[in-house]
Amino acid sequence: MDLRIRGRKAIVNGGSTGMGRSAALALAKEGVEVFVSARREDRLVQACNEISAETGTLVTPVCADHSSPEGRDRILAACPEPDILVGTCAPPPMTPDYRAITDEQWREAIDISLLSPVEFMRRVLDGMVERKWGRIVNIATVAAKYPGEIRILSGSTRAALANYTMAVSKVVARHNVVINNLLPGMHHSAFVEQQFNEKARMNGTSYEEEVAQFSREWRIAAGRFGDCDDVGTFVALFCSEQANYITGQSLVIDGGATTSTF
Repeated sequence: MDLRIRGRKAIVNGGSTGMGRSAALALAKEGVEVFVSARREDRLVQACNEISAETGTLVTPVCADHSSPEGRDRILAACPEPDILVGTCAPPPMTPDYRAITDEQWREAIDISLLSPVEFMRRVLDGMVERKWGRIVNIATVAAKYPGEIRILSGSTRAALANYTMAVSKVVARHNVVINNLLPGMHHSAFVEQQFNEKARMNGTSYEEEVAQFSREWRIAAGRFGDCDDVGTFVALFCSEQANYITGQSLVIDGGATTSTF
């Protein structure tokens, strides 16, 4: 299926690994020129080179911290008029005890997963409205819709982001600019692999056993974790020409772990 976005330009923040990398890959496969930001230069450059080699599309690395004003300036200097903006970031640590969350952790979570995407949207939306075409997708978390103590740092800030995007999406939709969110559950990302490999070492088990145990405990209907590339595919779909009538939505992708009619 042709998503009709070939030749468009996209910024993918936090795109060196995990779902961000998968989003950049999916867009590059559609012929989108992609500008990928991340903080760790070696991993970022490697990811961009691999995506470019696989797709034959121009993929530009921008080493920057998108949660800082200087980083945002650097990213937007590289691609000042994006047609597509995809926002994701490394998730904050899990929080098994809400009382142990520090002020510093709160500030970092707010800067990275709320203020940064809000500021990026503020700076690119006017141009999208003027050009009468734009797509924004925020890769957030299922915890934004279904709160849990273990994901307080991640879920609370992204719930605020979902609220903001819903409100703004109503303003810009008439200009063919659509904003949506993806709310993924557990996927085989670099963050998850690091966390569960560490648990496996502590418990004398394997990564696969820890994933299976977690899937049982959290009643993931699929009985497994998801693949980041599947999330990337949904990003591309939400960025497509055909997505012009979908706006202000937050799509849960969690393998059936949560229960809701709507």
